[in-house]
Amino acid sequence: MTTTLILLPGLLNDSRLWRHQARTLSAGREVLFADLTQDDSLSAMAERVLAVAPRRFCLAGLSMGGYACMEIMRRSPERVERLALLDTTARPDLPDQTQRRLDAIGIAKAGGFDKIMPTMLPNLLCAKSLADAAITTLAKDMARTVGRDAFVRQQTAIMGRPDSRESLASVRCPTLLLCGAEDALTPLDRHQEMAALIPGSTLVSIPDSGHLAPLENPDAVTGALLRWLEE
Repeated sequence: MTTTLILLPGLLNDSRLWRHQARTLSAGREVLFADLTQDDSLSAMAERVLAVAPRRFCLAGLSMGGYACMEIMRRSPERVERLALLDTTARPDLPDQTQRRLDAIGIAKAGGFDKIMPTMLPNLLCAKSLADAAITTLAKDMARTVGRDAFVRQQTAIMGRPDSRESLASVRCPTLLLCGAEDALTPLDRHQEMAALIPGSTLVSIPDSGHLAPLENPDAVTGALLRWLEE
């Protein structure tokens, strides 16, 4: 039976976030990309993924995609063979984080959507990646493709996410926690916290990477995911 891997993107990302990983991981596997642009709640995102997923599958998500993964694990843990949470956190927003999201939604609705990703990049990327035009151009293009309306829906879903720390203790499938070593948004200690909650999980720190590790150090991320799938 062919293994199916479903990849969930982060805020303002599309399937190109995973293009390097998909090329390698699709050898002998079915790789699917989840659509997280249509819904304004994690519950709806999770149900959309589960509706198109096979009976059993492996699941990986980055940042917002990780939040959706945790929601899927609360709803249908028996369907997930393996779980990978990348550059994400089990904690809910703090009030100041929620306010920044509301401010960004206000800017986007007022006609300033194209300014959003350029202002986000210093927090998303490590210094080395920030100087790489190919990476920054792709990040901006993914954001334009996702678009303003989907951005508002995604931010609304993110703001409404629950505290997932208690539910992570019930995860029983092989689990990878992966973090860019220079991730300023969801730093290593957030992944150490999740690793301590999930029995038998594996923690990997990726050098020369910030919050978008699959783009910033694709070889290292692909290698970690391949080991997770084959262990």
